[in-house]
Amino acid sequence: MRTVLVTGFEPFDGATDNPSWAAAALLEQRQPVADTRIVAVELPCVFDTSLAELRAAIAEHEPELVICLGLAGGRTDITPEQVAINLDDARIPDNAGGRPIDRPVVPGGPAAYFAGLPLKASIAAMTAIGVPASISYSAGTFVCNHVFYGLRHFIATESPGLRGGFVHLPPNLPIPRLADGLSELIRTCLETDTDLKVPAGALH
Repeated sequence: MRTVLVTGFEPFDGATDNPSWAAAALLEQRQPVADTRIVAVELPCVFDTSLAELRAAIAEHEPELVICLGLAGGRTDITPEQVAINLDDARIPDNAGGRPIDRPVVPGGPAAYFAGLPLKASIAAMTAIGVPASISYSAGTFVCNHVFYGLRHFIATESPGLRGGFVHLPPNLPIPRLADGLSELIRTCLETDTDLKVPAGALH
């Protein structure tokens, strides 16, 4: 049986909950993909510990796919991220009070990594069931991008057989609907080797 690790974040910036963790937990409860075990893990919204906990979860569960989730206020679609950049630049402190400014995620690492997942096919699968979805080309410079870049760097340097990426969730969709869309994304990532050749770029 295949294993998929799905992570969400704890609440941050004074919030009492975080839809990314609620969606991850619901996916583990539902187990919506045949012959696949979905394991949900909550990550701290802390620069200095989030990647260590992600690596520990990967070592424990040995997934073939990792999907990290985060909350993107102001967005209305589920947005898989295409690009992770090697930059921490925190507008607000993390949950431990950390606020790195213009610091690399990995000193000496590449400037950026692409997701390496069939994002366009995933968008098509989610929109086919009525869940709004689009590709994002900026994961920001807070803990979400930190985790995304750290995951992609780990894959590139230590675990080339692993696949993984990051998905931002909007605050306006109900958790069950987020889980519906993410189920399609996970299924597509597991079953699709070649992405769709359709336009999905941005003008800004």
